[in-house]
Amino acid sequence: MTNHWVDIKNANVVMVMGGNAAEAHPVGFRWAMEAKNNNDATLIVVDPRFTRTASVADIYAPIRSGTDITFLSGVLLYLIDNNKINAEYVKHYTNAALLVRDDFTFDDGLFSGYDAEKRQYDKSSWSYQFDDNGMAKRDDSLTHPRCVWQLLKKHVSRYTPEVVENICGTPKADFLRVCDVLASTSAADRTTTFLYALGWTQHTVGAQNIRTMAMIQLLLGNMGMAGGGVNALRGHSNIQGLTDLGLLSTSLPGYLTLPSEKHIDLQSYLAANTPKAMLAEQVNYWSNYPKFFVSLMKAFYGDAAQPENSWGYDWLPKWDQAWDVIKYFNKMDKGEVNGYICQGFNPVASFPDKNRVVSSLSKLEYLVVIDPLVTETSNFWQNHGEMNDVDTASIQTEVFRLPSTCFAEEDGSIANSGRWLQWHWKGGEAPGEARTDGEILAGIFHRLRDMYRNEGGKGAEPLLNMRWAYKQPDHPESDEVAKENNGYALADLYDANGVLVAKKGQLLSSFALLRDDGTTSSSCWIYTGSWTEKGNQMANRDNADPSGLGNTLGWAWAWPLNRRVLYNRASADPQGKPWDPKRMLIQWDGAKWSGNDIPDFNTAAPGSATGPFIMQPEGLGRLFALDKLAEGPFPEHYEPMETPLGTNPLHPNVISSPVVRLYEEDAQRMGKKDQFPYVGTTYRLTEHFHTWTKHARLNAIAQPQQFVEISETLAKTKGIANGDRVKVSSRRGFIRAVAVVTRRLQALNVHGQQVETVGIPLHWGFEGVTQKGYLANTLTPNVGDSNSQTPEYKAFLVNIEKA
Repeated sequence: MTNHWVDIKNANVVMVMGGNAAEAHPVGFRWAMEAKNNNDATLIVVDPRFTRTASVADIYAPIRSGTDITFLSGVLLYLIDNNKINAEYVKHYTNAALLVRDDFTFDDGLFSGYDAEKRQYDKSSWSYQFDDNGMAKRDDSLTHPRCVWQLLKKHVSRYTPEVVENICGTPKADFLRVCDVLASTSAADRTTTFLYALGWTQHTVGAQNIRTMAMIQLLLGNMGMAGGGVNALRGHSNIQGLTDLGLLSTSLPGYLTLPSEKHIDLQSYLAANTPKAMLAEQVNYWSNYPKFFVSLMKAFYGDAAQPENSWGYDWLPKWDQAWDVIKYFNKMDKGEVNGYICQGFNPVASFPDKNRVVSSLSKLEYLVVIDPLVTETSNFWQNHGEMNDVDTASIQTEVFRLPSTCFAEEDGSIANSGRWLQWHWKGGEAPGEARTDGEILAGIFHRLRDMYRNEGGKGAEPLLNMRWAYKQPDHPESDEVAKENNGYALADLYDANGVLVAKKGQLLSSFALLRDDGTTSSSCWIYTGSWTEKGNQMANRDNADPSGLGNTLGWAWAWPLNRRVLYNRASADPQGKPWDPKRMLIQWDGAKWSGNDIPDFNTAAPGSATGPFIMQPEGLGRLFALDKLAEGPFPEHYEPMETPLGTNPLHPNVISSPVVRLYEEDAQRMGKKDQFPYVGTTYRLTEHFHTWTKHARLNAIAQPQQFVEISETLAKTKGIANGDRVKVSSRRGFIRAVAVVTRRLQALNVHGQQVETVGIPLHWGFEGVTQKGYLANTLTPNVGDSNSQTPEYKAFLVNIEKA
């Protein structure tokens, strides 16, 4: 979230798309209802199903799953054609005026630089034109044919209301009604907040779905505003913390990047990751990358990290390609992986193409499962008949189960959707032999290090040089780790005027104090300030709200620096006056920025060339994304890998994403519309939480049995009655369930044909106290977004028949 949960109440329009907040986020959804009931907000829901969220909406528009970019690009065209934009915001705060290189093109579904053999782009043309001083050229009149504004207008010109209706199946009248309401928030005193969840991310174009929505918010002037922003509803409580702390294969904590094999030394790595300002006088905050990185290395390796060894740079692993889960399981299936440590993850129940997952796990020498619960993964080798039909005699994998604690059995912090780090305290002792994850990992770490010390071996240095200064080496306490994340002064620190700002050994109060000379440490720079010499800021519990905006700066702590709304400089006009005084976040008081939030920065006075989006080297919100996304700098409609149309109405020669994450083995397991004519989509229910609560008896009573939803028209076609047992199949396998015949799903008229959707809740499996059920991910294809590698769970092809 660029904003936060409570801030939703400040919106004039709440648009829920790619999510079902009332059912999947019922506690947080109260703020959307508060906006509707107390702020007279209009609630819009765009969804393939008529959900509980839709039942309380003012406007509901159906859409075919997998076509969100077409819908949102149609909104962009509507705003541009009807001049429903915040023109001053767009001119001063976006890159609309910047000129793009002459060799950048788009033709028949492909951007310039595509290599069909490698299935990837050379992105060198996706950039600006620069002057002799290395600054981006611009045309403030927005009339130059190569400026971003003109290129954007040309790109979205194809997404007319008629095209939206043809591709999405959304009736034209419904679409235009949504556009009209969204357009009303181009006024400076009105805002829209977008709420999305896995319904947008779990597509082969998931990252571009989100980007298209962000472009709408830039045109409307809603980024950085109270009641505005781009707001992801996280799937469970600490997913935000997962990405913050760099638990993805090519990430380091604080959204730093793990070096690749191309970065042969520290200098080449820092040069590749430290951008130079693209406009004069621009605050380019990522120019501090070396400070963040060196401080991280000091946290990792302590005194062993010194200038002479490039702060231990050579001890970090170097990747040749993204080692995402899709790639890892493909290597496992080929027998190229010996062992797998599976911590807090249940791939048999949650990773696509369950049958292939089980086959891959069966080829390991050993599997270690760290989890509080018995999972399908920990019992993957068991034969449960049709539900898990495996040849157990052929499996040689040795399985080790290490029971861990759950969050309520240890102290610690949880980072929620709004970037709030909230400290919680242990509610009870763990049962049996369960240990905390930190204790388990510490035990593995020490035993591995002892083995390397005694026996030697390749790659020993990173382990032997790791800093491990906990009071109980076998049991690091949560407060120690939290302070390590925050960071310390390793020497007395002075500011530019020679004033002492931190004494050696003190906890740091701001990441502005981090240095690249080895005098500071921080294992997650964005968390600096969360635990200072004043104490644990995450444990703050003052809910005073003097502004009435819900920012409650005394409650918990939000990264960065307790800021509640990111990019809040954009909430004020170029002169420093709030666009909407009633929702003032910050303003220029003649000497500094102040207000009802922590200012994004407080040194650049209004009237300077500094843009508000300081994490971009040009300081501007990007309508043209440059080379940051794999598919292109503008979003484009591509069909899901399994499309019910068999073509792409916009460009038949490029049907699906040309750079999609797909391996040949998985491509052979893709279905076609002739055998699998219906769209399958997965989702969650209020009564269950992922696949965990099927272990809880009360949840099992509330939702005991697996079911799928189909429309009345599909039921009639297939001769299925409400309550019948049905078989749902895809190219990868089948499940059996009870049919729920409902008007919540309806056939959509798409490109001259009727498209039906089968809704598939995902909470059942062969473990737990619910009725034993099939795993929904048996049906889903193993194909991922080319940026995030997130699998496509929301749009795939199935067939359904009465059992």
